[in-house]
Amino acid sequence: MIKTQIDHAKSGTLTPEMLEVAKKEGIDEELVMERVANGSLVIMTRKGCPPIAIGKGASTKINVNLGTSSAAIDPDSEMEKVKIAQKYGAATITDLSMGGDISAIRKMVFENTELPVTTVPIYQTIVECGMDNVTVDDILGYLKKHVEEGVSSVLIHCVERKMLETLKGSGRVMGMVSKGGSFTSSFMLLNDCENPFIEHFDEIMQILRENDVVLSLGNTMRSGCVHDLKDGAQLMEIETNAALAKRANEMGVQVIINGMGGHIQASDIPTSVKLYKDTADFPLFVAGPLPTDIGVGYDHIAGAIGASMASGAGADYLCYITPAEHLSLPDPQQVKEGLIAFRIAAHVGDSMKYGLSESDLMLATRRASFDWKGQAEVAIDPDRPTEMCPEEGPCSMCGDYCAIKIMKSYLTGEE
Repeated sequence: MIKTQIDHAKSGTLTPEMLEVAKKEGIDEELVMERVANGSLVIMTRKGCPPIAIGKGASTKINVNLGTSSAAIDPDSEMEKVKIAQKYGAATITDLSMGGDISAIRKMVFENTELPVTTVPIYQTIVECGMDNVTVDDILGYLKKHVEEGVSSVLIHCVERKMLETLKGSGRVMGMVSKGGSFTSSFMLLNDCENPFIEHFDEIMQILRENDVVLSLGNTMRSGCVHDLKDGAQLMEIETNAALAKRANEMGVQVIINGMGGHIQASDIPTSVKLYKDTADFPLFVAGPLPTDIGVGYDHIAGAIGASMASGAGADYLCYITPAEHLSLPDPQQVKEGLIAFRIAAHVGDSMKYGLSESDLMLATRRASFDWKGQAEVAIDPDRPTEMCPEEGPCSMCGDYCAIKIMKSYLTGEE
């Protein structure tokens, strides 16, 4: 049986991947090994590609969702999004394709990026089998197919019947907004059964072990608007995911918990992160969160505000949001805008967790010396400032009346 990163860590062996992320993240090697063993740090791998560290002590990572829908099938556009994700600093990609030749599109994603790829196998299962005809064997078969094709992580939704019963009487404005969660829940209700992902959890863990694939536990009960406050169904899911994460770790499978994503009023974001971390110190993956619902068309900005608060409070992994959220499938430019917004959010969050960065100081130093080109080179998106400002200046904001120039001789003694 293959040895996973957790197996090696628990036996006291430093793997090449542990050594590489220790150097990249600036974490002591022994500490990396300890955190991989206890599950607080995950190393996501893909054959022939650099490993990605997500979790305790690592910089906040960004995931980019992309993929076709049943209403919009343009594989070439999706591949452009893949290339944008890699160029502008995404750590991972999740392919959520539900239209066209899904397997062929996934193969194209693999061919066009070196980033780790996550999938939600229930999506393809439902599209190709149909909600009324899908079986447990289909669900497990598609998950195994994705693993064998080389995904780095799979996401499953471990909703329980008791959660659905609690949700039914909750009076939520938006009800359930998780697509994968709704597919899984519908299967349970149509077949009058419990969740197949939970009932076959040990079998799924053996499938994931074969390629050291990371388990991502979904967030079925997240809120769909800021007025849907934390409720009993959410608290149940937190406890269930924490217990399953512990079980996965004991079986040698790395795990990430999706939690508190969606829509959360701003004042609740830090306490929500603390609740997850107090329950289980596995890496916390957050979609958004959106602290307001009226930013529609600009949800990448609203989401980045919430994401910076979540990251600063301890969230480890952010799923970006684009301007098209709630409206349409995003185009490539909107993918870029969402990614850049969330990279800024992650950077702000890291400054809260770990202190100010040298890159901010470097940029300020270059700005103070009117090094326009150098300033752009340090920016998160070097292209944008280059387009907006001449290399030699002066910038058109102040023209000849620049405060820095006016006071420079007095403050520095330089002429």
